[in-house]
Amino acid sequence: MAARLSGTVRVVGAGLLGASIGHALRAKGVDVVLADTSPAQLRLAIDYGAGRSAAEDDSPVLVVVAVPPDVTADVIESELSRFPHAVVTDVASVKLEPLHSLQHRGVDLTRYIGSHPLAGRERGGAISARADLFVGRPWVVCRDADTTATDLALVEALALDVGAMPLEMTPEEHDRSVALTSHVPQVVASLLAGRLATADEGALRLSGQGVRDTTRIAASAPELWVQILGANAGPVVEILDALASDLREVSDALRAPEAPGARRVVAETIRQGNDGVERLPGKHGQNQRFESLVVMVDDTAGQLGRLFGELGELGVNVEDLRLEHSPGAQFGLAEISVDPAALHGAITGLQERGWRIAGTTND
Repeated sequence: MAARLSGTVRVVGAGLLGASIGHALRAKGVDVVLADTSPAQLRLAIDYGAGRSAAEDDSPVLVVVAVPPDVTADVIESELSRFPHAVVTDVASVKLEPLHSLQHRGVDLTRYIGSHPLAGRERGGAISARADLFVGRPWVVCRDADTTATDLALVEALALDVGAMPLEMTPEEHDRSVALTSHVPQVVASLLAGRLATADEGALRLSGQGVRDTTRIAASAPELWVQILGANAGPVVEILDALASDLREVSDALRAPEAPGARRVVAETIRQGNDGVERLPGKHGQNQRFESLVVMVDDTAGQLGRLFGELGELGVNVEDLRLEHSPGAQFGLAEISVDPAALHGAITGLQERGWRIAGTTND
């Protein structure tokens, strides 16, 4: 499909998000200009094909600001001034803080539309950029009363061209939403992972998929998260305070587990967690839920590829995958999520091909 955007797109910031936007747009044939304060980062992104270097006569129709939160407002102001005919958007993970900063300075924001793609990876930088990073992911667009339909369409075209799903929200709605779904999870994961830093080595050898799942995002850049959390401190603190109250209630119940009502507190905590997980959208933002089967995979070269190949022969699409290596065993466990209608056929077909099924969702 041809690109919806026409004309040059300037991306300021050649890190993970900026370079990924460049890759995705260039794959559609869009002319992408890259800029970055780090010459090394810029050269790397260009070498990887995320865009070209800037020229004096560049006249972009759209400028995408993809820089750290603490300089986002400065760069937006600069780009609005430098390119008076371009629409400027940004991809910062907090929307109110840069907006308030720009308003305080008296900057004309009629050509500015804040936005935020809900996508990322554990590793940053141009070397980690991917053209498919945004596929199926929500891309929040924050319009206001002064936003023209033409300018809004330009930013939404950007989201659609990289495979994302545009979603209109106010800056306030956005910041409260990501506090719950992104910022507080980072704090919780980091706090839990921090307990591992001083844990006994023997305890760490028992680490399973549970602790890996809940601490996966803990390996994040402290410098970046200090900026993000500071910029969205109010909504984050509200949720942390509520979470602290919940934790205190559970710890009090477990401190006297035989006391009347204690077991109910624990049971209700787990049940509410189940209810919350059920509300999470699935793949590509859908509400569809999947069934899982756990396959034992020998710890030898090529076995995982063979498993995928045979699932493909069976006509089974893998919706999600989690891997766990059992301590001391010469095999791993592959938890594969599939469409519920495909579960029985996947189990039967794999068993006929010699695979050992360790369990399913219904076990």
